[in-house]
Amino acid sequence: MSDKIPTVSDFELNRYLGTWYEIARLPMKHQPEDSTDISAVYSLNENGTVRVQNRCLDKDKALDEAIAEATIVDGPNGKLEVSFLPEGLRWIPFTKGDYWVLKIDADYNTVLVGEPDLKYLWLLNRDVNLDEATKQEYLTYAESLGYDLSELIHTVHTGHKTA
Repeated sequence: MSDKIPTVSDFELNRYLGTWYEIARLPMKHQPEDSTDISAVYSLNENGTVRVQNRCLDKDKALDEAIAEATIVDGPNGKLEVSFLPEGLRWIPFTKGDYWVLKIDADYNTVLVGEPDLKYLWLLNRDVNLDEATKQEYLTYAESLGYDLSELIHTVHTGHKTA
């Protein structure tokens, strides 16, 4: 693990909340590569944690949903931990994944999220479309951090809203 991966500074969680659309990601064992129309809605829970509602369409175009809880580890530097376990099991140690905000634009419209092991990476945007120049800027930055993008999946959006 490399704690030397830089994260953003002055991260503002309240500006981050809301709906994001996945533009690209590195493969994950829990998410089939043929998932489409991937969205994530972040909202604040009463206890200060963040509710994460991930939705996508599976290969049969059926809606698939996963609900997670994110806990702030280092708020000003955009470091959170996320658990997708059922609510009653989230106390179990070593079941949370790092969720680090690596790069975000000033308007909180485009974000690059990863983790220090350089295995998982997501490029998210407030809209399903992201211009190619911005997309390349963020992916080039990910490569500069050491991410291998040879297996990068470019998320397909078919026009079916999941958020």
